[in-house]
Amino acid sequence: MGRGKIVIRRIDDSTSRQVTFSKRRTGLLKKAKELAILCDAEVGVVIFSSTDKLYDFASSRQIWEKEMD
Repeated sequence: MGRGKIVIRRIDDSTSRQVTFSKRRTGLLKKAKELAILCDAEVGVVIFSSTDKLYDFASSRQIWEKEMD
C-alpha cells in the first residue's frame, strides 16, 4: 500500500516547515549522490534555505572550479 497524496502548498507552521525542509533537503542530496554514482553522471545541486543558508552537492568539484574561474 502506497503513501497518501499530500497537497503541495506552503506549510504555515514554521517549525513543521523547517523539519520538512531538513528532511527533504537530506533526501534530495542523497538522491543526487545516488544518481551520480549509479549513472556515472556529473550532478550538481544548490539549495538556499529561507534563512539564506547555502547547501550544495557536486559529484565533481571541477564543475564549480570551472564556473568560478
